[in-house]
Amino acid sequence: MKKSLIWTLTIVITLATAVYQRMTGPTYPMRGKALVGDEEVAFKFLRSQETTDDCEVGVTVKNPDISGILEYKRYKTTDGWTRLPMERKDGRLVSFLPKQPPAGKLAYRVLLSRQGQEVSLTREKPIIIRFKGTVSALILMPHVIIMFLAMLLSTRAGMAALDRKANPRKFALWTAVLLFVGGFILGPIIQKLSFGAWWTGFPLGFDLTDNKTLIALIGWIAALIAGRGGKPARGWVLGAAILMWIIFMIPHSLFGSELDYSRMIP
Repeated sequence: MKKSLIWTLTIVITLATAVYQRMTGPTYPMRGKALVGDEEVAFKFLRSQETTDDCEVGVTVKNPDISGILEYKRYKTTDGWTRLPMERKDGRLVSFLPKQPPAGKLAYRVLLSRQGQEVSLTREKPIIIRFKGTVSALILMPHVIIMFLAMLLSTRAGMAALDRKANPRKFALWTAVLLFVGGFILGPIIQKLSFGAWWTGFPLGFDLTDNKTLIALIGWIAALIAGRGGKPARGWVLGAAILMWIIFMIPHSLFGSELDYSRMIP
């Protein structure tokens, strides 16, 4: 197989994996449609917000006879639901969720009513939004690019492991280096700025993003050790590449940092 074709396939696989991970993550906006009376209402509700501002929750509703209520409560608490009326502005019903501390989460839902009939746009399932601190693009963009390159070279290393004429070791080495820089230098900086902690994975916590990065790096370190002395260690490299792919297929921020409100001083 020609190198140009191999690289094209590598890029396609990496891009597809990155898009899937991004679109299935718990911080990706929730989209959908619901029927309220005789009007189909499309919605897009945020599930991530910076701690600097209250979060605007809005939905476009053409029928002026339809009113709205925003309900919310702190996630995983015994709080009752707080109900806020939604105001009509330029054809939209709008209200605001109060900003929370870093890693604080709110459960919320939008209820629309017409002629006394109330409809929850997301049915019985509330939306969960997590608040995070502001991260400069000067830190975030290098992290995203480096992690993408790590996945790209990981995929390329796996393909090289299947080619008897190629030595996958150089790809394995660069994958490990990029994964370390992106996941263990820039990653903790972003974690600290976003949620107030450098590391919340093993052995300090259960943050899945931190833990899966750790597992991926262990896989590549094992592959490099197996290939010491210049050996291709094809089986180890292929195994590390498959492990990396599986890890990247797990939605980003799943089981991420979460504020325990019960530990807050009233």
